[in-house]
Amino acid sequence: MDLLPNNITASEFFTPVLLSFQVAAAAGIAVIILGTLAGAWMARARFFGKTVVETIFMLPLVLPPTVVGFILIVIFGKHSIAGQAIEWLFDRPVIFTWWAAVIASAIVAFPLMYQSAKTGFADIDPDIQGAAKIDGAGRWQVFMYISVPLAFKSLLSGSILSLARALGEFGATLMFAGNIPGVTQTLPTAIYVAMDSGSNSLAWAWVICIIVISFIMLFLIQLKKSA
Repeated sequence: MDLLPNNITASEFFTPVLLSFQVAAAAGIAVIILGTLAGAWMARARFFGKTVVETIFMLPLVLPPTVVGFILIVIFGKHSIAGQAIEWLFDRPVIFTWWAAVIASAIVAFPLMYQSAKTGFADIDPDIQGAAKIDGAGRWQVFMYISVPLAFKSLLSGSILSLARALGEFGATLMFAGNIPGVTQTLPTAIYVAMDSGSNSLAWAWVICIIVISFIMLFLIQLKKSA
């Protein structure tokens, strides 16, 4: 049995695949930067309400994706301050756009990067950082040349997990970005539509594709851990 039906072209098959990579890459860059900075800060910070802040950071990990999508619609909807500001600046709403898919993927992937980064930075001996400061290194130099290299293994694991999570995001993306072919239709939403329309062969082809990609990502993490 052919994986692709005769009436499905290579372009139709690869469009959601490439779009998924683009969305995951954009979301991954944002998540890696924000998650690394947040993890470095929270690893050493001591302040009232820290537990509440950490809980908020981790909340997307346990919330149903549809709840995340609903909250994003409320925050960025036409009747919200953020939504109206974005529409005024760019002359169009963010909902049902490529950027909406990126935002949804970034929100659900952030906790994985944040937790990995925080764990990596928390394991660093403060005396090493203190010695660098005594030798004249500034805070940014200590972070870039001491903290990041020492936490690199955790940061790499968090980056790969975040990218894999962003690649597989479905619920929040479907609600917030919709399912517009060539614009917001990523692999998970394409699989859903293919199954719903009875195109099982096409769905299987996309399923195998995303399984292989996810397997490779997780395999790389296991290799890094065993190295």
